Amino acid sequence: MSRDHVQPAPNGSAEAEYLELLTRDASVEAYERPVLAARAEGRSADRIAELEQAKRLALRVRAELEGRRRREAELSALFETAHDLAGLRDLDAVLQAIVQRARSLLGTDVAYLTLHDPARGDTYMRVTEGSVSARFQQLRLGMGEGLGGLVAQTTRPYVTDDYFEDARFQHTRTIDSGVSDEGLVAILGVPLMLGPHVIGVLFAADRRARVFEREQIAVLGSFAALAAAAIDTANLLTETRAALAELERANQIIRDGSAVIERASDVHDRLAELVLRGGGVHDVAAAVSEVLDGTVLFTEAGAAPAQALEASRAEGHAVRHGGEWIAAVAAGGELLGALVLRGQRALDPVDQRTLERAAMVTSLLLLARRSAAEAEHRVRGELLDDLLDARDRDPRLLRERAARLQADLDATHVVLAARLDGPAADADEEAAARRRLWSAASHLAATRHGLAAARDGGTVLLLPLGAGDTATELAGRTARHLGTAVHQPVTVGASAPVTGLTAHPETVAAAYAEGRRCLDALHLLGRAGDGAAAEDFGFLGLLLAGERDVAGFVGRTIGPVASYDERRGTDLLRTMDAYFSCGMSPARTKDALHVHVNTVAQRLERVGRLLGEDWQTPARALEIQLALRLHRLAAPDRR
Repeated sequence: MSRDHVQPAPNGSAEAEYLELLTRDASVEAYERPVLAARAEGRSADRIAELEQAKRLALRVRAELEGRRRREAELSALFETAHDLAGLRDLDAVLQAIVQRARSLLGTDVAYLTLHDPARGDTYMRVTEGSVSARFQQLRLGMGEGLGGLVAQTTRPYVTDDYFEDARFQHTRTIDSGVSDEGLVAILGVPLMLGPHVIGVLFAADRRARVFEREQIAVLGSFAALAAAAIDTANLLTETRAALAELERANQIIRDGSAVIERASDVHDRLAELVLRGGGVHDVAAAVSEVLDGTVLFTEAGAAPAQALEASRAEGHAVRHGGEWIAAVAAGGELLGALVLRGQRALDPVDQRTLERAAMVTSLLLLARRSAAEAEHRVRGELLDDLLDARDRDPRLLRERAARLQADLDATHVVLAARLDGPAADADEEAAARRRLWSAASHLAATRHGLAAARDGGTVLLLPLGAGDTATELAGRTARHLGTAVHQPVTVGASAPVTGLTAHPETVAAAYAEGRRCLDALHLLGRAGDGAAAEDFGFLGLLLAGERDVAGFVGRTIGPVASYDERRGTDLLRTMDAYFSCGMSPARTKDALHVHVNTVAQRLERVGRLLGEDWQTPARALEIQLALRLHRLAAPDRR
């Protein structure tokens, strides 16, 4: 006999029969059998009415008991979920438990949860339970799209008995394809709220048409509240862990910083001691190398990486360049060089500041050295000025002053007049260029044990002449050295070698005048940026002083021949030069040029047609020979 079968007692009460069914938790169908049996037995109408009344009461009691058991199960599930939340260790595990229990309590095929993505402004699938479609598990819902998007937008629960037939929300191809792949029909969605903000949606769904009751919506809402609390708690725990980690890092930095500060104090004491005892820039670099456990070198501004050096100067901090750290050594906006640290991939702030402080000390040392050098340069300039202007100075005093500057006035010297060549934008730029020229000349004089002074818009130098050296070679080297130092052409005219300067100081002034004449000759000949001595010009050096149009004279005298040579690639100028050098003899000229005498005759005939038939007369010949000489001097590479 089945559990639901009831054998009614003939004289038993209707209530007893149905109480027995309630105690056995019989199915709903079993409650119909006592009424059917009474009718089959032909019982009275009163008896049948009594049984009907008892049945209705029993079913109401049964429904109430069912509801209470369901609520008990819901509360138990909520309690278990809350317990999981209280011991939260893994957010994914807690969210998975929530959708599992929601699916079980509501008896749905699928349950899932989506979260809001602030960066993209939509929601994405976070956890699923019962899902079989990969496309569905990767869905993203924009605000207002699909049932979930509508829940997220309105912060209200939404339920649909048939998703594809419901027009209350916006259907999209992507979402509808995912729902279709999963085979969902009935869907219930409730918002996950943190205060007034929606952070996601919790869903329960079936693959068949279904009506979700109000109690089921409420239960899913309770699970959504727990899910939101779990997410909030997890976020707080994450932030707390991050704060603790940051605090630990800060403590470690403080501990490390204490040691670094001690090193910084040590390097400060070392740098102070170096400055007090007159140490140099390389001593500073060596001291910082020991403290920073690397190799620190001082380099000139031109030898350091230009971009990194400029960045360090502009920012006022050491900057990283490849495997090196660059700290600009600057003063008043002027780059004096750089400290380069090698062997350190990373620097903490205190070590970086140590390198920057060392660069500052280095700049102070360089400025002090420059000031001392400038003072020495002024003394050298004053001595040279006295040699140029005061010719009645005591030779003994001059010799003593020169000796203090490590200069020997009894040696053979050359006086050189130097002048800048090149346009200046304005008076300030020209004055700055002259200062650079004087500084470079003073440095050269100090290293060569000579003297230098600013004079006549340029610079005059008194340099000793080495054994085997010539005034011409010294002038050329000086022009190149000064030009490189000031980054623009510098023309240098040199005197003939002079001796006995202490006994005959007036010799210096005469030699300077001679150097000035050579300087003027170079300018007249268009040899700006070159160097030459009086011996290079012979008797012409006496004729070239003052303002004379040398280029115009050469052009008027032999210009047609020079132009013809340039156009045709001929050698008429060289032939004329050889012709005059050979005493105007065609026979000797052909030997000098290694050509046939007829060739010489043809060339001279061409010269006559270009210059005129009287070009060999004594007056014309003298002018032509002078023009040829000037032409050679203006282009010495053609000799």
